[in-house]
Amino acid sequence: MTTRNRLNRSWVPFVASIMAGFVAAVIVITAGIGIAGDAGAREAEPKPVGQSQPGQSQPGHVKKESAMQNDEPQAAKNPAVAGRVPDDQLPKSDVEWKKRLTNEQFQVARQKGTERAFTGKYWDSKKKGTYRCVCCGEPLFKSGEKFDSGCGWPSFSKPLEDKKIAEHLDLSLGMRRTEVTCKRCGAHLGHVFDDGPPPTGLRYCINSASLVFDEE
Repeated sequence: MTTRNRLNRSWVPFVASIMAGFVAAVIVITAGIGIAGDAGAREAEPKPVGQSQPGQSQPGHVKKESAMQNDEPQAAKNPAVAGRVPDDQLPKSDVEWKKRLTNEQFQVARQKGTERAFTGKYWDSKKKGTYRCVCCGEPLFKSGEKFDSGCGWPSFSKPLEDKKIAEHLDLSLGMRRTEVTCKRCGAHLGHVFDDGPPPTGLRYCINSASLVFDEE
């Protein structure tokens, strides 16, 4: 064997070891990039919309629960629940009314709102007694004049006395209706329609939130 051949063969193990090291380095680097990429993808993965995460509360439920907690003490402070409120004790401002009424009662009775059909406390009540104004306690309707109209709100064929109810033209919501209010304190009660039973032919469609009930 010549000196040149011996030199050429002596380089083979050296070159092989270098190539092996290079290949191993490439494998390690590639594996590292793959792991980092998977971790980044998991971190960037969006969380399902509308689902609360552990330890987080759902705003809708919190708000509803808070409203219920606020309503209870307000209802307890309303003297109209016990009976007719003397004239000199009636509130003069919305701030005072808010202290006495629940949120729903205030929105309906003082802000001319409307409760959802079939959700009110008295819409399907068959109990005998007198329905009074939730704001001032004035007696307004008797259970004997209440009938099932199928509309989802308490319906009466006439008030206890005509002088206890005031009527107003209501052109809101693109309709022509007759609003009825408590003549004594101005609380919004609902509307009156001419599709009721005889002999009056009237249907006083009243919000439960505008009423308190004294059972006989």
